[in-house]
Amino acid sequence: MTIQIIPVVTEKATAVSEKNNRYTFKVSPEANKFQIKDAVEKMYEVKVVGVSTMNYDGKKKQRYTRTGLLRGKVAAFKKAVVTLAEGQTIDFYSNI
Repeated sequence: MTIQIIPVVTEKATAVSEKNNRYTFKVSPEANKFQIKDAVEKMYEVKVVGVSTMNYDGKKKQRYTRTGLLRGKVAAFKKAVVTLAEGQTIDFYSNI
């Protein structure tokens, strides 16, 4: 099973990563902490000390249009906060 890992680059996530050496990723909802740890270590070649995960439910959305009311749902997702060993960092902007 392949795990989809997408870095979250927001003001809050960047502040946490600079202060506490913790990086935030949006991951597949089926992934567990061990799989996330292995995937981050292989992808970025760093040593992961800890992983915290949070599950987010999908939200219901609706909007009014000319043709009537459109209803839908945003997909549920899982967010992982990964703590790295001392002295190690991840550079998300190196490939740009």
